[in-house]
Amino acid sequence: MAQQHHDLTDPTAGPSPELSAALEQGGAPTGDALADYLRAQATEFLRALRLHREAGGTTNAGRTNGTPNAARTNGTPSGGRANGARAAETPHASVDAARALRRAARRISGSLHTFRPVLDADWSEEMRPELAWVSGTLALEHAYEARLERLLTALHRLSGATALPAQSVGTHHSTATERGQLTVGAAKAGALLDRQLTLARTRAHSTALQALGSARFHAVADKVALLASEVPLVSPAADLRPLAGAARERLTDAVAALPLVTAGSPYNAEALVHGLSPDPPAPHPQDAPWHQVRLLLRLHRYAQEALLGGEPVPNVRLLQAGQALDRHRDASEAAAAAAQAARTPRIAPATAYALGVLHADQRHEVEAARYAFQRTWAKEAVGLP
Repeated sequence: MAQQHHDLTDPTAGPSPELSAALEQGGAPTGDALADYLRAQATEFLRALRLHREAGGTTNAGRTNGTPNAARTNGTPSGGRANGARAAETPHASVDAARALRRAARRISGSLHTFRPVLDADWSEEMRPELAWVSGTLALEHAYEARLERLLTALHRLSGATALPAQSVGTHHSTATERGQLTVGAAKAGALLDRQLTLARTRAHSTALQALGSARFHAVADKVALLASEVPLVSPAADLRPLAGAARERLTDAVAALPLVTAGSPYNAEALVHGLSPDPPAPHPQDAPWHQVRLLLRLHRYAQEALLGGEPVPNVRLLQAGQALDRHRDASEAAAAAAQAARTPRIAPATAYALGVLHADQRHEVEAARYAFQRTWAKEAVGLP
């Protein structure tokens, strides 16, 4: 009965009317359509890489010491061509370009995985881990920054403050008035998290700079440049729909294995059992299946994009489900960061208590995200005898 209920409410059970109409109008998508999609993503990767370098987000070609060009660092490119406005826009341009790089790398890698029977196997297996390395390396700095902002916001909310202190994430000071808005434990917990996550973010930034200047990355970029002009297809006429359908089935099977009945309740007491023990499991024992569903949902969306020639997937429920799983991942990792900080040696009991409360709060956020996913996936409950 449970499986029948799942099939009736599954937002991936068959293409949406918009997708069906698009496929009927354009005919069955083949390997040639996949080649067009991969070339477009490769072109986007190269464009983002050029913008990232122009924004000063990487080292000079061939340099691997992790130190950005000094002229770029102070916002004045060599030759004196930029003004103050260009300098102010550079950090945002670098962040946007890095995001576009990750986006293109994920889509190429995901497509190589889903449609590997249509492509040269050796080439695909060589490219996929390298693209995953690029995407993962570039994502770390942003992840640490977002995690710190999330935790500091939660600390202020839990302590009754109405707003964040007037400071940038990554600094270590606040006014006496701002600190007075927090309990002593929360203020010290925030400072500890700030130090730990800012250090992690700084290291991730250096690692990304070194990676983007490395021979390994240049080799990846060269292969992507070749992909922009030539895709190693082995079956140009193959129908892509069965392979995309297999990606959808892997997703629905993974969702069917989730404890959606438990997730249907906004509170799961079992989720708070782990986390602050001396030797906690990593990741949280309840989180791994949800992280896997998030990955499979992403692969499903990328497969649908390839069928549509690169157009966004016209399925609002899939988008909402993905957003819920992103929130789940963010809250889960934030809870783990709070728990790790709480295990710092020789911290005051009030600080440890504040971090414990913060950990519990983020685990509740995890449950809220699971609840939101369950509500999105099964939008209308179907009562069966």
